Amino acid sequence: MENQRPENLATPEAFQRDPQLVWEWYNFRRDKVRQHAPNPGHLALAQMEKHFKNFSLITQNVDGYHARAGSKQICELHGNIMVSRCSQCGHTCNAGEENWRETLPYCNCGALYRPGVVWFGEALPPVILQRAFAAAEQAQVFLAIGTSAVVYPAAALPQVAAEHGAYLVEVNPEATPLTSLVNEFLQGRAGEILPVLVNRIQQVL
Repeated sequence: MENQRPENLATPEAFQRDPQLVWEWYNFRRDKVRQHAPNPGHLALAQMEKHFKNFSLITQNVDGYHARAGSKQICELHGNIMVSRCSQCGHTCNAGEENWRETLPYCNCGALYRPGVVWFGEALPPVILQRAFAAAEQAQVFLAIGTSAVVYPAAALPQVAAEHGAYLVEVNPEATPLTSLVNEFLQGRAGEILPVLVNRIQQVL
């Protein structure tokens, strides 16, 4: 499963054509996620959230590490690989809670579960997207962390925040199309920079 191309399996068409192959690949990916733990960057953001009344964490990642690290106010734009969603009624459950019949998971309604992620060709969940843009519009400080700043609509969020008066900070190993627009560019890995940033915040508050 290691050599499978996401664009070949992470689509509604692939699931309709061969749900067993799609699930074999996603179970392989779930095992990979389980083999690792949240990194210092994930943990630092969870700590940061505790110091602010209004805090939103918007992520394009699907690995669920932010929740495992302790973050609460999370907008998962692309869903969560460790969640399954019924392909018919929309019911969701955590990985391992599905009713597996041989090699496929079924919902109580009788339809197949699918991985709870956004596939190629699918729109982002409207409610989650609205939450993300509302948070960007209300932000006083907006941290853009480890993003390529080229995948829309997520790439528009820092711009929206800046247009509404937010102080814009980018944390990234390399410059991106966003870099010229930010107030501060902190060059480096999130796992190294964010713990230092949180430590400074704790000293001030």
